[in-house]
Amino acid sequence: MNHLKNVLFITLAFVMACTPSKEKKSYTLEEVAAESKKANDFFERSFNEGLDRSPEFQTYLGIKTQQGEWDDYSDEIAKKELEITKQELQWLMDSINVEALDHNTKVSYNLFVAGAQDDIDGFKYRFHNYPVNQMFGMHSSKPAFLINMHQITNKEDAEAYISRLSKFNVIFDQLIVNLKIREEKGIVPPKFVFPRVISDSKNLLTGAPFEAGEPSTLLADFTAKVEKVEDLPEEEKEGLIARANEALLGGVKPAYESLISFLTEQEKRATTDDGAWKFPDGEAFFNYALKNTTTTELTSNEIHEIGLKEVGRIHGEMKDIMAVVGFEGDLKDFFEFLKTDDQFYYPNTEEGKQDYLDSATATINYMKGRLDELFITKPKAELVVKRVEAFREKSAGSAFYQSPAPDGSRPGTYYANLANTRDMAKYDIEALAYHEGIPGHHMQLSIAQELDGLPKFRKFGHYTAYSEGWGLYCEFIPKEMGLYENPYSNYGRLAAELWRACRLVVDTGIHSKKWTREEGIAYYQANTSASPRDCERMVERHIVMPSQATAYKIGMLKILELREGAKAKLGDQFDIREFHDVVLTSGAVPLHLLETMVNDWVASKS
Repeated sequence: MNHLKNVLFITLAFVMACTPSKEKKSYTLEEVAAESKKANDFFERSFNEGLDRSPEFQTYLGIKTQQGEWDDYSDEIAKKELEITKQELQWLMDSINVEALDHNTKVSYNLFVAGAQDDIDGFKYRFHNYPVNQMFGMHSSKPAFLINMHQITNKEDAEAYISRLSKFNVIFDQLIVNLKIREEKGIVPPKFVFPRVISDSKNLLTGAPFEAGEPSTLLADFTAKVEKVEDLPEEEKEGLIARANEALLGGVKPAYESLISFLTEQEKRATTDDGAWKFPDGEAFFNYALKNTTTTELTSNEIHEIGLKEVGRIHGEMKDIMAVVGFEGDLKDFFEFLKTDDQFYYPNTEEGKQDYLDSATATINYMKGRLDELFITKPKAELVVKRVEAFREKSAGSAFYQSPAPDGSRPGTYYANLANTRDMAKYDIEALAYHEGIPGHHMQLSIAQELDGLPKFRKFGHYTAYSEGWGLYCEFIPKEMGLYENPYSNYGRLAAELWRACRLVVDTGIHSKKWTREEGIAYYQANTSASPRDCERMVERHIVMPSQATAYKIGMLKILELREGAKAKLGDQFDIREFHDVVLTSGAVPLHLLETMVNDWVASKS
């Protein structure tokens, strides 16, 4: 697999590789500087060469060199990328004296070596996934990419957009080939996936020019962007829109029709087996996935038990809130009250949905004003709150974050899924805003992109346990600041943490203990106040993304463990702002490296 794509688009974590043993000796400052420059030049060259091979990542970074192209998704390219990774790893290990590197470059060296080795080791599992599912996939990600990433500021940008529309059938053909390879290996999504994906795909073919009526999703986006381009004559705008219509009919329509046809037939052959245990070498794969996701050596059973223990603790804290609000009944009664009482939900109207967005924005803006209490380094990028687009809101998650463009041309975005406001309780607003926005993912990802002195592969790296652990930790920080003043909002915080604790139980239950989809849903319904839809969607997420959901709680627990350990050792010298700087100013790192960084900081102050 392409190392660059893994770092950027697929959530990966890995164990740091050991540095090659060399004879110990002292190096002059000049020698250290020269060797460090040699290594960093390599990191820059590797990143840029990978970038040259990824038109989509170029667009993400605001680069317009190949903006009319898509990435190549063929297995032939995957094999070529593997060879490039092997060659780069060999060069680095043969050509760089790791003992002569400065500290930061040595960290980069170890991260690069470990990441490359992980790509090599994991290549045998490249088909152990579902590239089309209800959470993500080419059918939804490519339209979202054009809508959110492909900017149109001139005629050339518009022509590049049209070019991409015309080439949908090329990448969808590659996708279908890859789906066929998986089926030959016995890797087919469970039955529940198909209606969701087929429905989302059909949504993209709704409206003009595919049928009479309002413009389709992509035509509406293209038209709106072109209309805003200044200094472009109306006749040229009309010509571009006409060409976009042709590309939609010639490229997009056949692409989706082929995918829908294939999935409709494959659905007949699908089963209701849900866990990764059904894959070839399924147990080994899931153990590998857990190790990558959590960046720990924790076993499936250990993670399962941590989840059960945390569920019990959080239930206890929820009972304390029941006493505060004077609720009479047991915890299940309280859950039912919170799920059904209208006071906890905005009306499922356009006005109600806007009220939700306004409340989330107000929460984020208030936190912005208090960041100096917690942080030394703060992001420059702006943050906006938006609704999930209509074409994907039925299958998308409740909330998620999209990073800003490094050049400032696109702000960070916190997306809230308001398909039905009954699935987005008022008491959840604060915790979600803190997690996805500020001080959560927006600070973590924006600061990483804005750091000076780090190789680009570290600025844009992504370790799920680190990033999602940080997001969940950021739901907890405001409680220490005196926020969540409304006890129901504090319940919302606990409900979000409980949700992540249950994930440890259910993810391992499905993929290691052969729980069924229905058993997983029943566990959530018995132990949380989440809506039936949310319980169903979460279990289905576990099924198509083995191990991913274990990252949140494992990461949060490690960050809290490191923080409390530093507090105990430093006493009055402990500064929460400095601790957060240690966590945020090296880019994403595996948890064991984060522990080393915190320990080094503590030692430097002792």
